[in-house]
Amino acid sequence: MPKAVWNGATIAESDACVEVEGNHYFPIDDVRSEHLQASQTTTVCSWKGTASYYDVIVDGETNKDAAWYYPSPKDAAANIKGYVAFWRGVEVS
Repeated sequence: MPKAVWNGATIAESDACVEVEGNHYFPIDDVRSEHLQASQTTTVCSWKGTASYYDVIVDGETNKDAAWYYPSPKDAAANIKGYVAFWRGVEVS
């Protein structure tokens, strides 16, 4: 079962992940929301749409923009609506 870990804490764990472009997207219900804080950062993907970001916070330490999601993905990426992916040192295994 894929698991996302940062700073010794499990941020997400799920057997219902969706893999897109080598990234595991976790259902939001399987992500520990106490470790996420909304960020103002957004980026645009030509085929997925506009991504929004979360900072990942563990034990008072912040990993800026280490999680992202597509609140309103384009049709081609509709399967990741309601899912969150990680990077920037968050280990997914």
